[in-house]
Amino acid sequence: MNASQLPGAPSAAASGNGSAEHFEGLAVLLQLKPLFVPLYALLTLVGVVGNSALIAVIARTRRLHTATNFLIGNLSLSDLLVCVTCVPVSVAHAFEPRGWPYGPALCYFVTFMQPTTVYVSVLSLAAIAVDRYVVVAHPIRRRVSVRACGYAVLVIWLLSAALASPVAANTLYNDFRPQGHQLVVCEELWYEREGQRLAYSCSTIFISYMLPLSTISVSYCAITARLERRAMPGAILRQTQEKWRLKKRKTFRMLVLSALTFAICWLPLQTFNLIHDLDAQVVIIDKRYFNVVQLSCHWLAMSSTCYNPFIYASLHDKFKAELTRRLLTRGGRGSAARTPATRSPPSARTSHVHVSFASGASEILSAGRGGAQQASELL
Repeated sequence: MNASQLPGAPSAAASGNGSAEHFEGLAVLLQLKPLFVPLYALLTLVGVVGNSALIAVIARTRRLHTATNFLIGNLSLSDLLVCVTCVPVSVAHAFEPRGWPYGPALCYFVTFMQPTTVYVSVLSLAAIAVDRYVVVAHPIRRRVSVRACGYAVLVIWLLSAALASPVAANTLYNDFRPQGHQLVVCEELWYEREGQRLAYSCSTIFISYMLPLSTISVSYCAITARLERRAMPGAILRQTQEKWRLKKRKTFRMLVLSALTFAICWLPLQTFNLIHDLDAQVVIIDKRYFNVVQLSCHWLAMSSTCYNPFIYASLHDKFKAELTRRLLTRGGRGSAARTPATRSPPSARTSHVHVSFASGASEILSAGRGGAQQASELL
């Protein structure tokens, strides 16, 4: 079982020999429908609006066209697809006692898309962490080009689709209505290959959770060490270094918070899935509360799609300034729209220097407006 398992599905594994308990669990879930439906509706609304705004600002603002921001946009695109396709269908299915009502095409699409977007999210977070380390460790090295970033995004999606392909290969759609039963099944089913299913489930947890988060942790620990070690002689250079370090730390906090949010939101569902795969007869989790626990974990995992726009809006200065400018423009405040959001005073534009902190003052590359702009392109 993995992220593609749709909550509330009439599952053979969930029911086992205790179908009465399983349908009792579905009855308990239906009693909580007035609670879950508004929560999922709020999740979808916030996720669609927030991620759409983030993608639009990055796409329309040329000074935000950097490798890190494109990876952030890719993460938001993945979250947006989850909110538009997977979440509404999954929650409707969870409260449908007759099973899957949307036909075979959506059955295979949703069960394939959900794990694909999970892989895209974690691989994007890992790529962002590596990119940030390169920026901190080699501050004057040429940044990754837009074309190279596009190739990286393409590789992330292709790799994610390949990792999710076993789910598509083992998805079962079965319509029992011609036999007189009001039941349509759409679920991941490995038939007699439970060993392969458990192996895939464990590898899914490792690849989609443990390995990327380990990469992120190592990268950010290395970034912290670099920021602490870096030193420059001279009062002016130390002042420049301190400004650079403060900017980097703010970026660092933003990306760490994004990664931690993802890890915390997905931990309960990953744990639930592992327990269920190890306990196919549903002994550890009471069958009466199986559906409620599963849907609660699913909601928390899906809520990870909502938080990134708020994280970036609060900690990403350029994104916050651009979003504010666009909102004021939409509100009809012409004066605010005509004023550049991040125009620096002349003193700030002329006093900035682009420094190689590893080599000291001899590595000063430029001291004019162009040098300042290049030095400030951290995100």
